Amino acid sequence: MTFVRELMQGKPAEIWSIGPRDTVYKALQLMAEKNVGALPVIDPASGNLIGMFSERDYARKLILKGKSSQATAVEELMSSPVFCVHPDDTLETCMELITTKHIRHLPVCGGDKMIGMISIGDVLKAVIAKQQVLIKDLENYIVGGRS
Repeated sequence: MTFVRELMQGKPAEIWSIGPRDTVYKALQLMAEKNVGALPVIDPASGNLIGMFSERDYARKLILKGKSSQATAVEELMSSPVFCVHPDDTLETCMELITTKHIRHLPVCGGDKMIGMISIGDVLKAVIAKQQVLIKDLENYIVGGRS
């Protein structure tokens, strides 16, 4: 069984985020600079995670509606509520959330604070690695059974 804490290993510890009143343009600049597809939206007063802003939010809620990225606040477009996972959650829990909620980025929360982020890419990479180990074990079993 694979856990979220294992998916977090090797990922940068730094969390890039944006404030709800920051402009969409500022969020896009940060996303491009950090090469990420989504940013957690953190309330500066409380430090709480209040939303997620993604490239999908930008495309569907701003561009297609003719709004300006320099005149629109992130809070107008962010997705909320946020679906989080805990370090002790399983890979299967992540896959279920990603599939049922149609999301690509999952904040990892410990207690009441965000401690990291995993993406659909991280989850798929772990699933593939798990399957490769299983295939290798089965191949060894089959070959070992012929001796």
